[in-house]
Amino acid sequence: MRDEILDAGLVAHVVVIDQGQPFIIPVAYARSDDDVLFHGSSASRLFKQLATGEQSTCLSVTLLDGLVLARSAFESSMNYRSVMVLGIPRLLAGHEKTAALRRISDHLLPDRWNDIRPPTAQEEKATIVLSLSLAESSVKVRTGGPEDVPSDLEDPVYRDTWAGEVPIIDSFTTAVPDSLSLETQVPAYIQQWRRS
Repeated sequence: MRDEILDAGLVAHVVVIDQGQPFIIPVAYARSDDDVLFHGSSASRLFKQLATGEQSTCLSVTLLDGLVLARSAFESSMNYRSVMVLGIPRLLAGHEKTAALRRISDHLLPDRWNDIRPPTAQEEKATIVLSLSLAESSVKVRTGGPEDVPSDLEDPVYRDTWAGEVPIIDSFTTAVPDSLSLETQVPAYIQQWRRS
């Protein structure tokens, strides 16, 4: 289930501790076998810290699937799928770095790499790419409806309160062209993008 969650997500959050202050950074990422790849600016002091290979981090991905409405505030909840990964990231360079950038692009923009200009040497220099092993990871999932306490089900006021699930559907909508693409057909692969 871990891999399916990571493959379905688009944004991860990574923790960096700088001078005792924790920071959480949203990052684009991709899973590659038993690693998570992510990137950031080589000008970022936080990414420079992660790139040293000396600082442990925590990366998390959460997919929100719905809201759970119970008959009490306490029992109301969310349905979600989440993965948390702990470890020390490894700095990628050379061919491994280029391959990781392509993997991240392919995860976010399936089938797009062959249509676009690849990163220049300067663009790669401006980017730190890190790999975090999935060796230490955990999955947490919540599904199903509300779990009301029995007294709420018997209470004459609260037993008639509507309860259930409100699914959240994350989806792509119609592609909007920029001013130079008004006469250019949207590629078929973009029209086939789906969320899971």
